[in-house]
Amino acid sequence: MPATPHIETHFRGSETVRDIVIGMADGLTVPFALAAGLSAAVTRTDLVVTAGMAEVAAGAIAMGLGGFLAARGDAEHYANEERRERREIVELRDRELGEVREIFAGYGLGGAQLDSVVAAIAADPERWTEFMMRFELGLEKPDRRRAPISAVTIGVSYIAGGLVPLVPYFLAPSVKAALPVSVAATGLALVAFGAVKGRMTGAGVLKSSLQTLLVGGLAAGAAFWLASLFG
Repeated sequence: MPATPHIETHFRGSETVRDIVIGMADGLTVPFALAAGLSAAVTRTDLVVTAGMAEVAAGAIAMGLGGFLAARGDAEHYANEERRERREIVELRDRELGEVREIFAGYGLGGAQLDSVVAAIAADPERWTEFMMRFELGLEKPDRRRAPISAVTIGVSYIAGGLVPLVPYFLAPSVKAALPVSVAATGLALVAFGAVKGRMTGAGVLKSSLQTLLVGGLAAGAAFWLASLFG
């Protein structure tokens, strides 16, 4: 027995991280682009704050609803495919048995060992259906609570990200003074957000930070340039 037991440390929160990334990334870039664009056209910070907060509210609702519908769609797709597989293991039993054999043969099983495994899987319809969903279709059963959780996570993350570029406009005496602070705050937030994401997903802190800053900076810069054209 080894002196130090092996402890599995695989990351298991990919769906939650994905929702946070979606909400936070858009929340940091879209309101910033709006605020920066308005800064080229108006001189009153209260106008930027009002427009920015309206965008944050609307964006959080829209993004949250989008996350809800996406998660609900995944659940409905899984349910439809599950019903189809249940029907096929009854009506097309021989074909489905052949598919199970092909899957295990791909892992090197054969002969009596393969026959035994296939028989064990096919003996239980529930287990057989779950096996086909996972190994034939590559689908994992979604959590029924996923849709509302996804909506709230994306919406809250969007609000949290959207407030970062707007806070300087609450505090600064003028738009001209607020803009560079907003740019710096948003840049730092993108770097910090990327670092946390990289740490949680194992992608690498430095790499994830630079990628997040680059993507967010390009998106915000493009939006700022377009908004400035009409400013």
